[in-house]
Amino acid sequence: IHDYEGFEGAPVEEYSSFETVFALAEFIEEHGPLGGKVLEHFSGDIEDAKTAFEDYSGEYECLENFAHDLAEQTGAEIPEGFAPYIDYAAMGRDIELNGDIFTIEMRFDEIHVFWVR
Repeated sequence: IHDYEGFEGAPVEEYSSFETVFALAEFIEEHGPLGGKVLEHFSGDIEDAKTAFEDYSGEYECLENFAHDLAEQTGAEIPEGFAPYIDYAAMGRDIELNGDIFTIEMRFDEIHVFWVR
């Protein structure tokens, strides 16, 4: 295989089997460009990519928005006077640095968040 346009970054090797290429193409067709980027993240391992989509948290403009939504989903009641002091950007960054999530950035304002098992 010498041309693999349309695989959205998923690794296609020169001697990949037809079954592997078909499975990659099928996965990308199902999940679109994001699927290709997730496959790239997992070095083409389709099983790991499928598992990642089971733990997909959603699309966000930035990690700060993800952390804010996460705080709201957990039901943590933050007193109104303390709310301005919470640094959601740092919280989101720390969640990623701790290895609890990984992100795929499609554009500068489009981040997809996946929980790590």
